[in-house]
Formats: sequence, C-alpha cells, structure tokens
Amino acid sequence: MTEPIKPADPATESELAGIPLTPRARHLLALEFGDRKDFDDPRLEWRRLFSELLGTFLLVMVAAGGGLLHAKGQISLPAAVVAPGLMVLAIILFMGAVSGAHLNPAVSLAFALRGDFPWKRLPGYVIVQLLGATLACLFLLAVFGNIEHLGATLPGPGYANWQAFLMEVALTAGLVSVILGTASAAQNVGAIAALGVGGYIALAGLWAAPVSGVSMNPARSFGPALVSGDFSSYWVYVAGPVAGAMIGVGCAVVLRGRGGSSISRAAGSGVLDPGARRARQVLANQIDTGAVDPSASAAPKDDLG
Repeated sequence: MTEPIKPADPATESELAGIPLTPRARHLLALEFGDRKDFDDPRLEWRRLFSELLGTFLLVMVAAGGGLLHAKGQISLPAAVVAPGLMVLAIILFMGAVSGAHLNPAVSLAFALRGDFPWKRLPGYVIVQLLGATLACLFLLAVFGNIEHLGATLPGPGYANWQAFLMEVALTAGLVSVILGTASAAQNVGAIAALGVGGYIALAGLWAAPVSGVSMNPARSFGPALVSGDFSSYWVYVAGPVAGAMIGVGCAVVLRGRGGSSISRAAGSGVLDPGARRARQVLANQIDTGAVDPSASAAPKDDLG
C-alpha cells in the first residue's frame, strides 16, 4: 500500500476534482501552479526578482521590437500588436509560478492595492521590471541602432497626449480587471490566466494601437524612452496605467470583494463581501485545509449557499 498523501498540498493531491492523478500529472501541476510557500519565502526573493527581470526583458524585446519593425515597414501592425500578447501567454505558463509574472509596475501596484501583494516587495519588483525593459532596449539598440524611437509608445498621428492618456486609462483598467479575475492571489498562473491576459493584450492592440501604442505598462514605455532619449510623452504611459490600475482594483472589489485573504486565491469564485461572510469563511477554510484547490475548481455550491 502507498502512504496517504497530505491533502494540504494541492500539487501532491492524489485526486483533483475526483480525477485520480498520476505522479507525472502532480509534477506538472506543481510546475504550473507552484507553491504558495515558495512565493512568500523571503529567502527566494532573488529568484522571483530574476524571474521578473527575465520576463520583462522578453516582453519588451517583443513589444518594442515589433513596434520598431512595423515602423520600418517590415511587419504588419497586427503582427506587431499580437506578438506581445503571445509572449505574455508564454511567460505566464513558464514562470508565472515563480514570480507571478507581473511584468508591469501597474500590475504589481494593483496586487498591492488589493492586499494580495506585500507593499515591501513592490519596490524590488518595479526596479527589476524597469531594468529588464532597459536591457531589452539596449539589446534592440545593439541590433538595429537608434532608429524609430526603438519602438517607443507614442500618441499616434492626429492624436493628442490627452487622448492617448484616456485610452491608456481605459485599456489598463480592463487589463487589470482581467488579471485580478484570473490570478491566484498575486500570481498569474495556469492556462486560464495565460489565455485571458495574453488574449486581452492582443485584442487591445488590434484596435487601439493607432491611438496610444497600447502600452498599459510603465516599464514597457520606460525602456525605449530611456535608451532612445525621448521622454516627450512618457507621462502619458505612467499616469494612464497607474490610474487604470486603480480603477481596475475598484472594479475587482465590486465584482469579487476585497482581497488579502484566502478568498483571493479563488479569484473566479464570485463570492462577494456584502452579505456573504459565512460563504467567505467556508471557502477560506476549505482552501487553507486543502479541501478545495482554487487553481482547479470553485467551492461546492452547497457550501456557499
């Protein structure tokens, strides 16, 4: 007989939603969703910071590089705006379980405002995100030279800064709403988050890129601005995403209640704060004891009723 597996660790449970899991399946779940203890362990912060550095480097290399090549007429606009979405999808799948795949100071700020990410960790994440973006643009500078503003996000022809600002506010509010609705606490993990976030970025770019360049990310705009030396419209891509992130957090509170507890690990449960205290407590206790795996399914309806 085999030893019983402790139910408190979702990555090693013998069953998931009633389906028996093989050792290989449990291993794949551990790789995809990680361990909350690792994400919170201060001794592993260096690993999480490196993950954010690498992920932001890859994102900005694709986003700014695509913008540069489109400006040169070598790739189409749809290709340039869909590529970052596909890159984010890949990054969430391969390293979301390590650092949460924030890749964006506005996203890290949103997680902190919601109470799911410690404020003391926010400066480190923001610094390495800006550094990763800068390194990506230094790479593009070495490959292409200082041309086409190195793919910087700028208001499109015929659009003023204030128009680009409003577009960035609205788009970032939508992005943060998608992230907070699919993340597990402060981690973008799993195929649902990858498809949701990556798909939103691609969709936003397909229709709104001519207005603002669809940054939604102060780091993505910081790298090209610094390396190319053009900060003329950079305020748009800081103020817009920050304001949008705050709106997105407000929407998350209305839709799903406050974060900062075990309930936020089941972002898609739809359990609200007002009038649902018992339901929140039941779900939180089930998550903490391992009876419910929030990465796999929502709480049973009978317990939430």
